[in-house]
Amino acid sequence: MASPSVASASASAAAVTPAVDSSRGAAAAAPVCSVGSLKVAARQAADRPSGTGTGAAIVEFTNSSAKACVLKGHPTVAGAGNGSPEKNAPLSVTTTGSASPVTLAPKGKAWVKLTFVQVQGEADGFCESGAEPVVYPTLVIGLPGAGKHQVALDDGQFAQCDNRVTVTAVSAVKPT
Repeated sequence: MASPSVASASASAAAVTPAVDSSRGAAAAAPVCSVGSLKVAARQAADRPSGTGTGAAIVEFTNSSAKACVLKGHPTVAGAGNGSPEKNAPLSVTTTGSASPVTLAPKGKAWVKLTFVQVQGEADGFCESGAEPVVYPTLVIGLPGAGKHQVALDDGQFAQCDNRVTVTAVSAVKPT
């Protein structure tokens, strides 16, 4: 596994530079974003399933390099296993939406949305399926050609049921 890019709890207050959807004629010659060229952060989504767990999260990728680069595809997702890649718990991923290249200018941003099978109830919660709820302090998000990035929520932990997640393709439009 490549060196993870770990999101800090305090995101920088840099101005948002829009990404460009490369399928609409932007310079498609930019290289794929490397692990070292991306800063990754995650926060709970405003639009998420009801329940007590995380439900949905928005993962933001910011190009921290001085040159444009491209992201494309649907992410892989694993619950981080106490700092040891061998203990990561891959989640079963269901993809939504079609994937188009997104070119990120320097400081440009792109996003994916992760939606989990929600934990129900109060206190420790429960899973409607009968499975035990799982809480991960961090997730490992992989993007085609752009490496794997370990990220924590800026406002909690990732709680979910059934080791499943639905993911959107990388997008230049921030989801809710």
